[in-house]
Amino acid sequence: MEPEEPEELAGAAWGRLGEEPLGGRGLLELAVASGVVAWATWAALLMPGFRRVPLRLQVPYQPSGPRQVANALALLRGRAGKTVDLGSGDGRLVVEAYKQGLRPAVGYELNPWLLCLSNYRAWKAGYHGKVSFLKKDLWKVNLSDCHNVIVFLAPSVKPPLATKLLAELPDEARVVAGRFPFPSWTPTSTLGQGLEQVWAYDMKEVRRAAQSEAQSNGSLVKPVIKGQQW
Repeated sequence: MEPEEPEELAGAAWGRLGEEPLGGRGLLELAVASGVVAWATWAALLMPGFRRVPLRLQVPYQPSGPRQVANALALLRGRAGKTVDLGSGDGRLVVEAYKQGLRPAVGYELNPWLLCLSNYRAWKAGYHGKVSFLKKDLWKVNLSDCHNVIVFLAPSVKPPLATKLLAELPDEARVVAGRFPFPSWTPTSTLGQGLEQVWAYDMKEVRRAAQSEAQSNGSLVKPVIKGQQW
């Protein structure tokens, strides 16, 4: 007998809903079928971007809400220079940044399906060819020419990312973090509450605070500064 496809399993389970009451076995079958479909969706759409990234640095895709996007861009209002979104997902932050006049606007994303969705979003907004979505590992991208960096990433990647940003970004750069702050940095400003809260960090102030802390502690370990390897 040929094995059934995940969609067929789910279809059969859902089809029985209208035919007969579900007993314990029926509920179990439905739960299993739903799990198979969820796994198949993950494997097809989201897993490709993670295969070459170390487990501790992987970041699951979670789209930003309208208020999160608005708050992040509010903290970049009036600024200029290259703007990048690290782990740009479906591209909504990059498109909105371009609308606000932050140009060039670039998104770095490994998942090919999300890159396709990003380019469709840009085309639909009339910005095809004006914004860029690049299939690059954010950990390998040189950020030395970036003045505005948007970071909507998981808490686990913030410490290693902070080291990279300190080593590469110019003093004039501003980093805007969504959902979770950088644990060792003091924000210049913040906006929103709960999951809609965002934090802005000016690199010149971050470096100054790091150097001051190192001096006050009498540490022999220098803080990472621009140009050093991380």
